[in-house]
Amino acid sequence: MHLLLLLPALLLPPRTEAGEIIGGKEARPHSRPYMAYLQIQTPVGLSSCGGFLVREDFVLTAAHCQGRSITVKLGAHNVKKQERTQQNIRVRRAIRHPAYNPQNNQNDIMLLQLERRAKKNRAVQTLGLPRSRGRLSPGTQCMVAGWGRVGLNRKTEKLQEAQLRVQRDQECSRRFRIYKSQTQICVGNSRERKSVFRGDSGGPLVCNGVGQGIVSYGSNDGTPPAVFTRVSSFMPWIRRTMRRFKQSD
Repeated sequence: MHLLLLLPALLLPPRTEAGEIIGGKEARPHSRPYMAYLQIQTPVGLSSCGGFLVREDFVLTAAHCQGRSITVKLGAHNVKKQERTQQNIRVRRAIRHPAYNPQNNQNDIMLLQLERRAKKNRAVQTLGLPRSRGRLSPGTQCMVAGWGRVGLNRKTEKLQEAQLRVQRDQECSRRFRIYKSQTQICVGNSRERKSVFRGDSGGPLVCNGVGQGIVSYGSNDGTPPAVFTRVSSFMPWIRRTMRRFKQSD
């Protein structure tokens, strides 16, 4: 089975260009105020990823969403419009997990320290993180959200969302040899045409109001399940890193 890092559509050749949440629907505007849209400058041009606000000056995303420079757009619904709710903040410091391995996509998690604190309001809020290392039970219903295409030939600039269920680890270990249950979550029923796909990287898996996962990788044709970084496994590193850098002004 070919692996696909769920990278931005702009980095892909036209015949594979897609970035949709498959089988999703448009989210109610600003109903997911923790969502962040990342505009990334890379050596080959501009790209984009998802992320989520976890402190007024920190966004959590996937480590493979790295670049020369990153600007975070908060409070957005339509990322191609200049909405009054939007806050555009440059990233001061991108901190990848020290054990991130791009070869097998292990420890695919990154904290982005913003140059200034976001102003919290109805369109911009933080998302809570796990308080324990307890595992999600198979069948748990969660939500994912992201921006991108809704089909190979249909674009959307508006936030899309979908409900996905946590699967047994065996569903992913059978499909992906590199799957590691200690630090990853298997999400999406293989019998349903609903999944994250290219361009959704870095976005959150939200279960019972808590950010439990980060979109990491999936199969080359976009069929579920997909693999998410397990946030609870990295809470000591997240807390330690955010403590190390003082709150921005």
